[in-house]
Amino acid sequence: MRVDGPQSALAVLVPEAEWLVAPFREKYDPSAALGMPAHITLLYPFLPPDAIDAAVLDRLTTCIGQLAPFDFSLTTIGSFDPGVLYLAPTPDEPFRQLTLAVWQGWPQAPPYGGRFAEIIPHLTIADVGDARLRDRIATEFAQVASAELPIRARATTATLLEKRSARWRVHTVIPLGARPV
Repeated sequence: MRVDGPQSALAVLVPEAEWLVAPFREKYDPSAALGMPAHITLLYPFLPPDAIDAAVLDRLTTCIGQLAPFDFSLTTIGSFDPGVLYLAPTPDEPFRQLTLAVWQGWPQAPPYGGRFAEIIPHLTIADVGDARLRDRIATEFAQVASAELPIRARATTATLLEKRSARWRVHTVIPLGARPV
């Protein structure tokens, strides 16, 4: 999903995977060319950047801070039609919980604009819009990644990113577990 104009997104950044996915993302994921690091999306699109003020950040901190940090692994390669290739996290339920916690606070900002009925946490490797090209990329990626998976990581923060002009940048990093339940 591509949105024109200023925009924001909430994600868990996954620097542990960057070394493996960056060569593919740089070629095949338009968001990487715009500065978006390897990540698992929690909520996109979120609010227009001009609507993000101290009150929004306080509410985000409350929503995200209720959930404890968690370990996960990127274990398997998956795909969406027509042309998205991704790594799936295990477990994936904590990502869903984070998405739902934020979405409850901002029901006007459903995940992916409400285009999909199910929340499927994933780290995009390629977004090419063509199933045959995606499948060729999947074969190439699998050859590289087979000996490298799983990638183990720990989610300790959620990151609010914004794109006001041509590139994504970090707006705010929000710790998980920062607010007692």
